[in-house]
Amino acid sequence: MAVRDPLEPDRYGDPLTRVPPSPAPAGAAGGAAAVGAAAVGPEGVEGLLGHRFARPDLLREALTHRSAAPRRGHGSGSNERLEFIGDRVLGLVIAEWLVERFPAEQEGELGRRLAHLVSQPVLAAVADEIGLGAALAVSPGEARAGVASRATVRADALEAAIGALFLDGGLPAARDFIRRAWSGAMVSQTTPPRDAKTTLQEWAQQRGHPLPDYSVIDRSGPPHAPQFTVSVRIGAQQASGTASTKRAAEQQAAAALLGLVLAK
Repeated sequence: MAVRDPLEPDRYGDPLTRVPPSPAPAGAAGGAAAVGAAAVGPEGVEGLLGHRFARPDLLREALTHRSAAPRRGHGSGSNERLEFIGDRVLGLVIAEWLVERFPAEQEGELGRRLAHLVSQPVLAAVADEIGLGAALAVSPGEARAGVASRATVRADALEAAIGALFLDGGLPAARDFIRRAWSGAMVSQTTPPRDAKTTLQEWAQQRGHPLPDYSVIDRSGPPHAPQFTVSVRIGAQQASGTASTKRAAEQQAAAALLGLVLAK
């Protein structure tokens, strides 16, 4: 777990104290119908998040991949609805934090920092750091396919957990967790990260290559929580990225291709 930023005023409490596990609620996901949740059940995730839920059903929903959802349509089921909420809460809390931490920076610099801190790689890394993937309930078939190891699935589950925190404990509960879990990523940002699409375009132009060519190769998910997969190509070199908006997916793809070309 990332430690609190020592430069930050201690306004939001001490570093995460694990909450003692509560008895497993009746009907918790697990068993043959949902692989994964039994490994670290919802009661264990309360310790990871530092919050005891008054409504444990919210946490169970946050940990349920759509492949293991007991019902479709309205009401509780998969974590997609909570992911929708958590994405907005995360953006708000990180934006608030950035404005406090970098009072001299303008919108462009703050925007680049925000885009990085809420990006899929950072979300997946935080989910790995707290061990959230082991608590995610997926169908046996998807478990065999390794769906829980996908960065996009772990990132979505983390956003859903933040959404559950917000609905159960309000903004203070969500803020407390985010400020602890993202502390390392925030402190490591000594300068605003460069825009991946701009950097990739400059790399191509400097070497006489054609400009990057972006295309949407897949769109999935419900209307309220879409997922876009975008491919980017420069000559024979290609990479892809997935995110909840086309713009974010293009950034993910650009960052992935930069990683490939700069490693050569």
